[in-house]
Amino acid sequence: MLFIQAPRRRRKPSLTPMIDVVFLLLVFFMLASRFGSDAVLQLPLAGQGGSYDGPPRLIGIGANNLDVNGVPVADKNLTQALAPLMTSPADMLILRGRDGANLQRITDVTTLLRQAGLTNFVLVE
Repeated sequence: MLFIQAPRRRRKPSLTPMIDVVFLLLVFFMLASRFGSDAVLQLPLAGQGGSYDGPPRLIGIGANNLDVNGVPVADKNLTQALAPLMTSPADMLILRGRDGANLQRITDVTTLLRQAGLTNFVLVE
């Protein structure tokens, strides 16, 4: 005697677990993302015009060091090193990233200069 089972009716998959997963992903990405504006670095690029006069004021920005016209300077002494080279706070400063300098480091140096009242920067490669 051969027993054949009656075919079972297939159940439709439940969408509840999938909706739960999508909801958890949505909550995760909402909590992990940043809302609001970060500090914006607005620097003109060299070659877009502008006038430069006076002595050279090249600030080399390294990963952990600064130099003004090739002379090493501590971060806290940067504005004092620039003072003899400038006639007004609107004089142009040339910023150049050195090996190992990232954008955050350049932003930190420009913030330091802005706090000292200096406003005119040009970023060169």
